[in-house]
Amino acid sequence: MTRVIIALTIVVFLFSPTIARADVVLDWNGIMLTTLTGQSPFAQARFAAITQLAVFEAVNAITRDYNPYLGTIIAPRGASAEAAAISAAHAVLRNYFPGSIQSLDAAWSSSLAAIPNGIPKLQGIQVGQATAAAMIARRAADGSGTPAFYMPTSSDPGQWQLTTSCSPAGGAFLRWRNVTPFGIRTSDQFRSHPPPALISNKYRFDYDEVEEVGRINSIERPPDRTDVARFYAVVSPVAAWNPAARQVATARGSSLSENARTFALLNMAMSDAAVTVFETKYHYNFWRPETAIRAGDTDGNPKTNPDPGFVPLITTPCFPGYPSAHASLSNAARRVLERVFGNRGHSITLSSPALPGVILHYNRLREITDDIDDARIYGGIHFRFDQEAGARQGRRVGAYVFRHNLRSRNGSDDERENEGNDR
Repeated sequence: MTRVIIALTIVVFLFSPTIARADVVLDWNGIMLTTLTGQSPFAQARFAAITQLAVFEAVNAITRDYNPYLGTIIAPRGASAEAAAISAAHAVLRNYFPGSIQSLDAAWSSSLAAIPNGIPKLQGIQVGQATAAAMIARRAADGSGTPAFYMPTSSDPGQWQLTTSCSPAGGAFLRWRNVTPFGIRTSDQFRSHPPPALISNKYRFDYDEVEEVGRINSIERPPDRTDVARFYAVVSPVAAWNPAARQVATARGSSLSENARTFALLNMAMSDAAVTVFETKYHYNFWRPETAIRAGDTDGNPKTNPDPGFVPLITTPCFPGYPSAHASLSNAARRVLERVFGNRGHSITLSSPALPGVILHYNRLREITDDIDDARIYGGIHFRFDQEAGARQGRRVGAYVFRHNLRSRNGSDDERENEGNDR
């Protein structure tokens, strides 16, 4: 890629602005999430990764704290990192969401108004805009554009079948297995091991669990598990983990540069987990509880009792079940944030206007993924082994993204290498 050089034909003054307001990386992370409303969870992950990587690259071109992602942006010393972050996020979102241009332009002007006018501000704006253009160009042909669908070719037990939510086109997001990753090497790098055999005790045990607690009229499902099932049915991984990370980063007082890097790694990991999980899903084509429980007398396991009238609490997504996408994306996010912030000692509150009255409080990152696992099982759309496989896969993706991308130039990441493993 052509090297982008940002320079003004005027004198560059040394400038080191003090942050007298909320961190603009966190501000624009929130604006990004609002802009992404209505997108699929997997498109959200991709757009979020592009946006936050542009923000990181723009800030890092000025601060030079970490190894770059693109490595093609050169910024003048003294340029405003805040102006660069604002302009990078604004330009990326404006490109992909022309329907939001008016609100994005208003937010951009408001954010920039808090930065003193001068050469550093102008330089920062140019750095941010150039970085956004470079990131958009990098992802222009990443395989996410043309929809593709999967039509089952077999009705054998264990094979995924269209569920009641499906359109006649077939299984959705087939193309996502071919989307170019951001931080891992290939989509099959962390493919999950096969699901358990239908005749196994593991399959029967997990089958019984979701049959008992996942049906729409279950009397065995506690009210709080109904709440988390409904909450994470309307709140995507991107919409859960970005606010969680903002709360922790704010409490820690992380710097602009640190936050730019954290949110880039966080969203890279979730997007790469989405690519990975769809590669695995369509590799195994494993059926959902909605199909499996209605056809329990065909699976060869004498201990699985069929229920032709089984209806899950929440709507079954129209793609294969194994492994769980929510588990994969969320555990990738959790692994990155554990490496940055640690697992415990946090105060996180999650809520959604789509489900008023449900407010979830967490002190540990693992509590969020535990709730997400329960949400998919008590919601009736996943087996426990779907969640377990997705969790393992996501943790491996997150660990790899953290280990191999945006490394600190002073070696401070090395101490985190032994805080967990890839499994």
